Amino acid sequence: MTEEQPRESVIVEKELPLGPVHPALLEPFRVRFFVNDEIVEDCEVILSMPHRGIERILEGLPVERALLITERVCGICSNSHAWNSVRVIEKGLNIEVPPRALFIRVIAQELQRIASHLIFIGHAMEVVGHETFAMRAFLLREEYMDMLYFIGGNRVHPAVPVIGGVRPRCEISDSLKRVILETLERSERKLRNYVGRVVADPLVMGRLTGVGYLSKEDAIRLHAVGPTARASGVEWDWRMEMFEYKPFTYDYVILYEGDNKARVIARALEIFECIKIVRQALKDLPEGPVVNRDWSPQRMKFTDSYNEAPRGELYHSYSLDDYGKLRHYKIRTPTITSIHSVEFAAKGDHVTDAVVTIASCDPCLACCNRVEIIDEKSGRRRQFTSMIEVIKKYGWRR
Repeated sequence: MTEEQPRESVIVEKELPLGPVHPALLEPFRVRFFVNDEIVEDCEVILSMPHRGIERILEGLPVERALLITERVCGICSNSHAWNSVRVIEKGLNIEVPPRALFIRVIAQELQRIASHLIFIGHAMEVVGHETFAMRAFLLREEYMDMLYFIGGNRVHPAVPVIGGVRPRCEISDSLKRVILETLERSERKLRNYVGRVVADPLVMGRLTGVGYLSKEDAIRLHAVGPTARASGVEWDWRMEMFEYKPFTYDYVILYEGDNKARVIARALEIFECIKIVRQALKDLPEGPVVNRDWSPQRMKFTDSYNEAPRGELYHSYSLDDYGKLRHYKIRTPTITSIHSVEFAAKGDHVTDAVVTIASCDPCLACCNRVEIIDEKSGRRRQFTSMIEVIKKYGWRR
């Protein structure tokens, strides 16, 4: 009887799917972790669930009517979409916006940026497992939602920007200015105490430090944007190029650790810079009208605009025909690139930490996903960021 030969060691890859419905995911998307011994060797994020076809809905609508819809692209960064959509036509038709309106736009944008960052921090704490910190972040966010309501009349969709300025109802009176400044003073003290407690908590920091590492080179290569990129040392923020922010003095938060901790801390520190901008805008608010109605819809060549949304680079572009109707609207949101950078960063994480890494780019899927094409023969999938890309490749079919 011959001696038994030792068996060859074979590593078997196992797939662990999460979603599209899962407590760690705020929105419906699917994550596939490929693990060995609970260590993630590869990761795939599928964003095919919440497509709404909003670019197709906008096609052919009169521009003023269509730009009422763009704010509904997202409920967390709604003002970013509303503002960027009007910036396109103001750039394309050289529409002058009153200085007072520009300041009010900035105020609304930064208040919503704070609210967005706080919902991210609350979600991060929830995924980490610290329910108390999560609930306190959501509670702190309420004051900023209220301030948006005071300005625009709505908490989620304040509807501040319009073509040529802001809605007259969004005028900031002296009494409202005083209320906002007092609320900022009170809220900032609470926020500094809260952030200090989060940073000092060994449970939270132990779960975040050194996990989900994304180098500066990989962040650039994978086109990470916003706080996700700046937490890896990428020194870029679209507010650097936006003329609306030139009157204000503030710091850009750039960190170099590139891990989940840096992505959380970057947003936390950015909140205080946002408060600094809002204070300056309120104190230096110019006098004058808030909207310029001296324009008319007309043919406009293909024009684009970039804005720094809470999650990073937001791109809007479209053209107008002879009747002032929208043509070829295209929207690219920050999540479409940042989520694939953290998909890469999750490799090497323990599977429980990889869930935090995926959440660390603050994904927003409702405004991210466009359409998915599946080749019947090969089964290969390709996602497109706009309807026009589909038309270019496959042609138009009714």
